[in-house]
Amino acid sequence: SGQIVSLNKMLGQLHDAGNVTTLSHYLNLLSGAGMITGLQKYSPKKIAEKASSPKLQVLNTALISAQIDTVFKKARLDGELWGRLVESAIGAHLVNITQGTNIAVLYWRDRNREVDFVLKKGKELIALEVKSGRAKMSLPGMEAFSKKFRANKLLLVGGGGIEIDEFLSMDFEQIEELFS
Repeated sequence: SGQIVSLNKMLGQLHDAGNVTTLSHYLNLLSGAGMITGLQKYSPKKIAEKASSPKLQVLNTALISAQIDTVFKKARLDGELWGRLVESAIGAHLVNITQGTNIAVLYWRDRNREVDFVLKKGKELIALEVKSGRAKMSLPGMEAFSKKFRANKLLLVGGGGIEIDEFLSMDFEQIEELFS
């Protein structure tokens, strides 16, 4: 989860698996089954958004936890692993809670600058960055995104922003209020 994948590169890893359309269809089936989905890259141009490489996002974090060969205490101490788990949990919450609504969950990346999640409601944008550590760090991806697209709001979850557990307890109405 949280990995941007090129369906063409994935196809190269599979022998006689079909084509990109088939892989895209498989991803749609997995999404419909509530397992994993592909987040599109934010672009003001709809065609560019649809053509982007998806960022894989689990819809149930048990799918990741079951694959990790470590115990909770060790995972918690491994900053990189813990960061991926927390980002996956936030992403799963966002996708699940906004499914079937007027809010889209996307991501953004330009070279080495990235925003974990972009919430889009009509023309309004919220850039959301997830930090599992305690210290508030510089957020060059958020700054670049805001400058380029004039985000309505920048949100930090964890790392001195909204507490992770508080964010995970938000319902749809509270997520929608973030646009106010």
